Amino acid sequence: MNTQKYVRQFRDKGADATLIAQVIDEHQKDKARRLLMYKRYRAETDAVPILTREAAKYEDFETGAVKRIDDKVNNRLNNSFDVEIVDTKVGYMFGHPISYEVDKNVLDKLTGLKAEIDIFKLRNNVEDKDSEWGKKAAICGYGARLAYIDKEGKERIINIDPWETIIISSTDYTEPEFAIRYFNIDENKQRVEFYDDAFYYVFESGANGLQLIDKPQLHTFEHCPLFGLPNNEELMADAERVFTLIDAYNRTLSDASNEIEQYRLAYLILKGLGADDEDIDRIKKSGIFELLGENDDVRYLTKDINDSLIEHHLDRLEQNIMRLAKSVNFSDEAFGGNVTGVALEFKLMSLENKCITMERKMTAALRYQFKVLCSAWAKKGLCADEDYLKIWFEFKRNIPVNMKERVETAVAMMAIASHKTALSTLPNIDDAEYEMEQRQLELDAIKPMMADDDEDGDDDGSGEVQ
Repeated sequence: MNTQKYVRQFRDKGADATLIAQVIDEHQKDKARRLLMYKRYRAETDAVPILTREAAKYEDFETGAVKRIDDKVNNRLNNSFDVEIVDTKVGYMFGHPISYEVDKNVLDKLTGLKAEIDIFKLRNNVEDKDSEWGKKAAICGYGARLAYIDKEGKERIINIDPWETIIISSTDYTEPEFAIRYFNIDENKQRVEFYDDAFYYVFESGANGLQLIDKPQLHTFEHCPLFGLPNNEELMADAERVFTLIDAYNRTLSDASNEIEQYRLAYLILKGLGADDEDIDRIKKSGIFELLGENDDVRYLTKDINDSLIEHHLDRLEQNIMRLAKSVNFSDEAFGGNVTGVALEFKLMSLENKCITMERKMTAALRYQFKVLCSAWAKKGLCADEDYLKIWFEFKRNIPVNMKERVETAVAMMAIASHKTALSTLPNIDDAEYEMEQRQLELDAIKPMMADDDEDGDDDGSGEVQ
């Protein structure tokens, strides 16, 4: 849904109930699409096509002499590739929490801001919220977050379901001018919240449409506190392009399973023999056939299954699903054994490129988040309004690391680069400057002991201790 066309109207009319109702009505198609993708992620029956599939119907098939058996088995096997695609990205990108740091060049002037960010992270369980925010964006195409002031006067954040959210911006979802949140209170009533850069308004649906139920309330911030996290510029979900391939995989595997299970329901052919109801009952009890004629035969009528074709088809579908979704299968044999760092990076390149796109979007969203928060903290004297520009975000990928190889590379780098740059390449070192400071403290502590050893040894330079 393109909301840019409504920006000017909201600037002119403000929180107009008729205009809000018009936007919500237009948003219904987009809401249904994103809600369906989330329900599919949860494997809800009405959201996954294979789970509601019925056996094919053929008119006038049963003639009395011939009866259908192919509709007796209808396996519905859901292979949740979309879940694996999302969870792989979330684990790879958010397995290590995002690091929030204040610019070290001005840290001595912004110690209050640094302390407030640390408390804010603890109070809001930010590590979990960031991961879930990114997951919703990967599932639905974008995520949403609301900043608010709790009853104790503390700044809080909460993730909002994207299908309940409409971001209205002339530029980007990470820079909203207005925002709407709406959800059902019960079957007959809907609650609508409208946010601008100063107030929030609460409406409820009634017989006469939306009605403002209370006077506008200040939300304390200087910017719209409800904002979005785009998964990409197109607001597309990670698995959205491969849903049809996943459905094809589900159908093929379900049909193959049907064929295997229907084997026990196959027709029994008696060649050269006849059997009445009495004979059939006797055979069921004894399981014995008496074949007297040379050409007599008993066998089942079954279809020949080309298992090689089915396997090849499933393998190709799986490869295309992972390739087009820019994901990887970590259980694949290609990731086993001693895979070097460069080889691993090549295998992860498509996933890494996708994560880089989202990382940039999330950086923009987090920067706006702290722009909103700093507007409140500035009123408490903890920082200035523009200090959000001095907050940096670091993402670290969650992948197995060959530490020996990384250390050898860092040691080699010290010959052509600074120690700080070399140390920053090691995945288990978050702050290279801190490590250098600790190293210097250790050296300073060791130097007096080394000097005492030299004096006690009375070294005359000959290499022998006198």
